[in-house]
Amino acid sequence: MAQTQIQTRDETTIDPIAQHPGFEETESKVAVAGHPIHAMTVAFPIALTFCNFGADALYWWTGDVFWARAAVWAAGMAFLIGLAAAASGTLELLLVPGIRARASSWTHAIIAIVLLSALGTNWGYRLHGYEAAVLPYGILLSGFCVIMVGATGWHGGKLVFDYRLGTSNGS
Repeated sequence: MAQTQIQTRDETTIDPIAQHPGFEETESKVAVAGHPIHAMTVAFPIALTFCNFGADALYWWTGDVFWARAAVWAAGMAFLIGLAAAASGTLELLLVPGIRARASSWTHAIIAIVLLSALGTNWGYRLHGYEAAVLPYGILLSGFCVIMVGATGWHGGKLVFDYRLGTSNGS
């Protein structure tokens, strides 16, 4: 096990979290042919969240009912596929010791839960009367979801690109 050391002026300290057994174990356990399922599924809810906000904005701008109907579908699919992404991400968090040991993984998970809650609320709000739901609360919920997807994606990206979590061999 490699020790992570931090050099200060007077002394060298050892990161206590890096001393946990399994800290270096970061390879994905929920994968198809070595490709992590979580990484494959998060693209859809991210894109659909932006589509939902865009459809709301286009409905507001044009008044065309098509955009309100497109927004309800985008909100629903973002939520449903987001559930699948959350399930695979939760399994990774619980099964991989190197992911579980890092606080930033838990931060990403908590923000993602808030995002899923907002996506579900946004979809549920639109199910009965999607046209009337867009203004003002639907577009506000969609805007909040875009902000949350950005925060979740930022933290998820840090986990993959900075810490190499969920990659094929952790390096």
